[in-house]
Amino acid sequence: MSDYVVTLESAWIVRDVKSLDDAIGIAISEAGKRLNPAAKYVEVEAGYITCPYCEETLSSAIVFADTALVGLVLEMKVFRAESPEHAERIAKSVVGKALRDVPLKLLDVQAL
Repeated sequence: MSDYVVTLESAWIVRDVKSLDDAIGIAISEAGKRLNPAAKYVEVEAGYITCPYCEETLSSAIVFADTALVGLVLEMKVFRAESPEHAERIAKSVVGKALRDVPLKLLDVQAL
């Protein structure tokens, strides 16, 4: 049995926002509230993407018509998992229960 760090990506919709910074702050806050107390050990951060043309790092959030789509990165330590796949299933189960109806995608699994 090994310990792993599982990193998941999530898409979060925020309504009635005026700026990108507000949207990111609200998304992180709302995700944190839904994860607390059941999964308060999950770290929530704003995601980033790389521009395919200039290779500059950009925020993974966009605002149209006062509605934002924010990409979040969720990181969780999973202890005593049988394999990386098992750690992924555990993390998706724990986070998925707290964040119902929020899409999750695996980004990375690393052994500790």
